Amino acid sequence: MAAPRRLVRFLAQNTGGVVLGDLPLSSSKPISAKLVKGCGPWRPGGARGLTVSPSSAVIESLLCPVPIPPAVFCIGLNYKKHAAETGLPEPRFPVVFMKNPASVTGPEENIVVPTVAADPLELDYEGELAIVIGPRPVKNVSKAEALNYVLGYTAANDVSARRGQGKKGGSQWSYSKSFDTFCPLGPGLLLEQSDVDPDNLRITTRLNGEVVQDSNTSDMIFDVRSLISFLSQSTTLLPGSVILTGTPEGVGFTRNPPLFMRPGDSVEVELEGAGILRNMVVAEPAGTGPEETRVWSHAEGKMIDP
Repeated sequence: MAAPRRLVRFLAQNTGGVVLGDLPLSSSKPISAKLVKGCGPWRPGGARGLTVSPSSAVIESLLCPVPIPPAVFCIGLNYKKHAAETGLPEPRFPVVFMKNPASVTGPEENIVVPTVAADPLELDYEGELAIVIGPRPVKNVSKAEALNYVLGYTAANDVSARRGQGKKGGSQWSYSKSFDTFCPLGPGLLLEQSDVDPDNLRITTRLNGEVVQDSNTSDMIFDVRSLISFLSQSTTLLPGSVILTGTPEGVGFTRNPPLFMRPGDSVEVELEGAGILRNMVVAEPAGTGPEETRVWSHAEGKMIDP
């Protein structure tokens, strides 16, 4: 049996179970997927222990391809044209910050505008290539060996509350990007074993159907190998760790007038080969109760209502 190329996690219709599937690279709006057999991508052998079966299942809902990432590393100002549009010099070293792993959500899930970031509303999109480490941890790896520790690549939206990130909010990068639902990932995990070139992938962001970012990862200042090697210096990157590699030009805050996301908007990030990451933007419900009213679902990799 063949090895999978674009791995998806999804809730199978009529079964209520979470399964792994393989999608054709040409599929943009998947209805079903071939089932994938094996011990799972996080076990020894990783994706090489997975095979595509002849059986298919109907997709009820797509889930985040990375259930519970132990860490979300982020790189700022990593595209040449994005650095130019901000008026900032290209950095000599990768600009690193973190996102709360609890901010991770999946395709088709809502991006919730937090009440604390709604006045004024300056919610920005950032389409990005995300690297997923696995199945082995990595530390002190050379650039030449870095891709041997990559499970795959997927699309990400580094949602940002610009007021908190800017000077008026204290330049709080991690805080302004770590609210719940501020890190959509998916839908497909483009597996490293499928001979993908992560440094030459088209990436496109659409807001309400209009293209707002259209670039290629070849414009990155620090390529994928360099980022993994840099981040692993005296630091262990655990399996499942996610690295957001930066966003290209076209973000909302650099426009005149600025273009920000609002409740009711639809945002899509399309990474060549990985599929289209779709999310709706909604307002946080008024009078939202304490977080204890929700529970963590290990199966779905997110907070759910009990």
